[in-house]
Amino acid sequence: MRHVGLTVLLLALSNVFMTFAWYAHLRNLSAKPWMVAVLASWGIAFFEYMLQVPANRIGYNVLSLGQLKIMQEIIALTVFVPFAIYYMKEPLKLDYVWAGFCLLGAAYFIFRSR
Repeated sequence: MRHVGLTVLLLALSNVFMTFAWYAHLRNLSAKPWMVAVLASWGIAFFEYMLQVPANRIGYNVLSLGQLKIMQEIIALTVFVPFAIYYMKEPLKLDYVWAGFCLLGAAYFIFRSR
């Protein structure tokens, strides 16, 4: 169980970096040339990969590939929604809730045979 917890922690931290690498430039660098945004995003993504690769290696020892991927998607949405609302100032949409329910369904089906 320790491996699963460590995997979740590393994936959560990784997703924070990933979300900023993918989307923060839309707010912070929108007036800059797109190549500046690419270089900034790559710099942030380096730290994402430094956490994500070990997380997947640790998690794959105790989880199937499908379980690992669904877990990552759930974590990604869990990180993305607060980012979208609080950092990007997007309105909370009911679609986020429905997407969360879909991921809960995916988690149920991928983990039920464990």
